[in-house]
Amino acid sequence: MFQKGISLFALFIAGLICSSAQAQQGDNIPTLETPKTYILGDIKVTGKINYNPQTVVTFTGLNKGQKISVPGEEISDALKKLWKLGFFKDINFYETSVVNDTINLELTLNELPRLNSAKVKGFKKAKSETVIKEAKLTKGKIVNENLLSTTKYYLLNKYKKDGFYNTKITLNTVPTDSTGRYVDLVVGIDKGKKVRISDITFDGNEQLTNKQLRKALKDTKKRSPFNPLRIFKPSKFIQSKYEEDLTRLVDKYKEKGYRDARIITDTTAYNPKTNRMAINIDVEEGNKYYIGDIRFIGNTVYTNNQLRNILGIDKGEVYNGVLLNKRIQDSSNPDAYDLTNQYQNNGYLFSNITPVEVKTANDTIDFEIRITEGPIARFNNITVRGNEYTHDHVIHRTLKTRPGEIWSKAMVMETMRRLGALNIFDAQAIVPDILNPDPTSGTVDVEWSVAEKGSSQIELQGGYGGGGFIGTLGLSFNNFSLRNIFNKKAYHPFPMGDGQSLALRLQGSSYYQTYSLSFSEPWLGRKKPVNLFGTIAYSTQNLYDYYNRRTDRSRGFNITTLQLGVAKQLSVPDDYFVLSHTLSFQYYDMKNYNTGLFTFGDGSSRNLAYQIELTRDNRGMDPNFPTFGSFFSISGKFTPPYSLFNNVDYKNLGNQQEYKYRSKAGQVDPNTGLVIPEGTYLNAAGQPVSNWQDATADASKVDQKRFNWLEYYKLKFKGDWYTTIFDKLVFRTVGEFGYMGAYNSNRGVVPFERFYVGGDGLVNFSLDGREVVQLRGYKNQALTPINQYGEQIGGTIYNKFTLELRYPITLKPSASVYVLSFAEAGAAYDSFKDYNPFDLKRSAGLGVRVIMPMFGLLGIDFGYGFDAPPGTTQKNGWETHFILGQQF
Repeated sequence: MFQKGISLFALFIAGLICSSAQAQQGDNIPTLETPKTYILGDIKVTGKINYNPQTVVTFTGLNKGQKISVPGEEISDALKKLWKLGFFKDINFYETSVVNDTINLELTLNELPRLNSAKVKGFKKAKSETVIKEAKLTKGKIVNENLLSTTKYYLLNKYKKDGFYNTKITLNTVPTDSTGRYVDLVVGIDKGKKVRISDITFDGNEQLTNKQLRKALKDTKKRSPFNPLRIFKPSKFIQSKYEEDLTRLVDKYKEKGYRDARIITDTTAYNPKTNRMAINIDVEEGNKYYIGDIRFIGNTVYTNNQLRNILGIDKGEVYNGVLLNKRIQDSSNPDAYDLTNQYQNNGYLFSNITPVEVKTANDTIDFEIRITEGPIARFNNITVRGNEYTHDHVIHRTLKTRPGEIWSKAMVMETMRRLGALNIFDAQAIVPDILNPDPTSGTVDVEWSVAEKGSSQIELQGGYGGGGFIGTLGLSFNNFSLRNIFNKKAYHPFPMGDGQSLALRLQGSSYYQTYSLSFSEPWLGRKKPVNLFGTIAYSTQNLYDYYNRRTDRSRGFNITTLQLGVAKQLSVPDDYFVLSHTLSFQYYDMKNYNTGLFTFGDGSSRNLAYQIELTRDNRGMDPNFPTFGSFFSISGKFTPPYSLFNNVDYKNLGNQQEYKYRSKAGQVDPNTGLVIPEGTYLNAAGQPVSNWQDATADASKVDQKRFNWLEYYKLKFKGDWYTTIFDKLVFRTVGEFGYMGAYNSNRGVVPFERFYVGGDGLVNFSLDGREVVQLRGYKNQALTPINQYGEQIGGTIYNKFTLELRYPITLKPSASVYVLSFAEAGAAYDSFKDYNPFDLKRSAGLGVRVIMPMFGLLGIDFGYGFDAPPGTTQKNGWETHFILGQQF
């Protein structure tokens, strides 16, 4: 269209100038055949343009005072230059006057519209913005034919690569106002359906079967009538995945010894009527080879035997080119046990290892592993960029790459893991830039690039449990700075930068409230990794009538908690180990609080305990979605053995359980000899009484003395493993065990601090120090031992096992999302004599997790309980669990 406009316009301009000249100069008029030479005077620029007029004149290449011919090449060249810019849709030259030999011109232009905004029709905002950004549809761009055709071609090609061969693209411009200088671009995208693979055939394969070759194609699968709904490997054709699979196909042959295998041709035949793709691959297998002699050349740091043990390939084995490359350098696993890492982790940054085939005799290949060790490298300058609020010392104290120390690739990887574990930075964006490697001086610089993420979280959750609605409001600050609390400049919006943690939490309902404040300083004194942490909490609970749904404010139970602890990072066996010590005190105060939990309703109990815990945590790299590593914890919690020195005869003091405050079937009144109706309240002598208070009057005095200071010990273990199966699919395995015992069997195990298993753990409203163990597929705390009257009494021992498959949808800083499937089993037991690790309650289900910087963890699980909870006979069935602010 534009080329036609230029040719017609050139003739039109020439005619205008000639006619005008003839009108003004009479016989001295040039014709098309006889050009006239003028001196160029002024050029006046008019029309709809945004450019400076002088800039436009400069674009033409014409200069005032130069000689031009009319008609002639000068104006023709000026037209071409303006059209070539692609900025204008209409260009006109007019002669305004001719004075003597000077000609004055007017240049009238209509500029092409500019892009005001772009919108993708039918897409959500986030996806629409992504497409616009990828297509580079930025505001202010000239909207011309080139922009429209380029955009259309890009989008068609983009979706074709993703397997959408029937994509339709429409582009419409809408003027923003009457001037037409700006337009909105509306992009319509109809992707259609993805191309499915109808068949995959092979030619030339004799040593490997079609089935073996199809299996080697990881992401290119043909449609199967026996599995039409593939989940993990659907039969969709994606060009980039297909090309990767062709390489895997050749690697499959190399794994089997066929070094010379290659793909001669591969053809794809697309049928637009069925939207199906048929693939044919013609292979040449070649001969099968075996490993001959392997010699190491150039090694001085490690002996041949040491390197041979790492290589793990012996003479006579079938040639495996894939394995050989992995044992030299496994690019798929940065922590692999290979020759390159052996050198890289011990200072030899400049080392180079190359396998060379030196001899092929019949079917045997001899190799030389040629090694250039180079000098030992040391870290030189270590810098950090990207931390806007976090102070440099918080990052530098975490780094394992320090100036002057010997280069180690393992330390670089460990630093990435530790920076991610701070939960201050986006783990996916942590990048070590290796700068200025200098073999001469043996130094290397490292610049750590980090991106801060939201360091504060709001916890808002609600649940129905214990007969009422329970809500929680929590604020947690993960990059707090206590020393800057009076520094207004440090507020963003709270004092930030020192990596400390501060958490405020309020939970309550109509009959229950709890308030807590927690603080943690990970580097006490800012010199050593010694974590100081503490908690202050206060809770109150009133007696609640579950049948009438009424709260009795005159009867209550209060608890005050103080906790202080230190945790130190160890260096032996390795620095993944942390040893922590915690001292805690809880004061229980009961006022007319007679329930089935205790036999005394007025009085107090005290819980002074020391806890020691040893953990090892090397989960990496992203704490929100670990793909490898493990977490182990073993802990013991102990109270002082008061019964050794308080001079109380617990054997003759009696036991709460000895007060049979409800009669059993056929039980006889010791005074009258008559049978007592089952379930009647009894006093300490076994005589019928009218109410609970009378039945427990004597027991109350005994238990007040028995539980004045709580005496117990608790042992717990947890193991948590993460393994990448393939791609991003992660397998998680968890095992847990807990046991609570008593120093003095005559005193018995206290009713506090017990284990309650089942549910999502969201509703934890009781104040008896119980530990809630989540087990999906059952109601909250439903898998807990009960007494003869159907009352939950808590377990003194529990087991729990979890198997979980996780797959990420996105791991972006704004939100990490992953789906999961799980299988769990667990149970709690009243005593060790009841313990049976094979008698577990089982469940399975599906779930999704969303981790957002502001709100933390959000999720939902659908679990199916296969067994009947204690006290019931029917299997539990389906349960829905909402997960907020906690991890399983």
